Amino acid sequence: MAEPLTKQVTDALLDMNFTHVEFYADITETPEITADGKDSVVFCLSTNLGEAPKPLHKVASGGELSRVMLALKATLSDAADTPTLVFDEIDVGISGVTAQKIGDLLKRLAKTRQILVITHLPQIAAAGDSAYRIDKQVVGEKTLTTLTELDEEGRVQELARLLGGDRITDAILQSARELLTKG
Repeated sequence: MAEPLTKQVTDALLDMNFTHVEFYADITETPEITADGKDSVVFCLSTNLGEAPKPLHKVASGGELSRVMLALKATLSDAADTPTLVFDEIDVGISGVTAQKIGDLLKRLAKTRQILVITHLPQIAAAGDSAYRIDKQVVGEKTLTTLTELDEEGRVQELARLLGGDRITDAILQSARELLTKG
């Protein structure tokens, strides 16, 4: 029964830069029906060739957990016809090529539903159709949060800040523009 789900999740994980991945649901029937149902489900994962899958909660790193959650949400959102998906810092523990692949997957998901992503990685931020900057500042004894929609140049500046910190050079600005055109 869980085979179609685990196949789709495995395929999504392969798309997110896992070169060797085995993922399945270990389902056992419990002796009695509880508020959680009659089955106990444990997701098992192996990301290394030759290594047996083990319970996800025992072996997955932060980056692996982020990608498994993205794969699960993407797969289950199709079954549930979920119109909006929210990913808060899906970029934990990843970088480079993996970040690009996650950005690509999010962009594909956005063709059929609304995707809201909070990220600190320029590769993922550049994949969006629009962008907002969230700022916090202390005023008196309160912390205020503001949300600002970014225009094209604002997106370039924010991507440059993510790429280069407080030292934004012409080369970093060019890289930010390039990310946006490839995103």
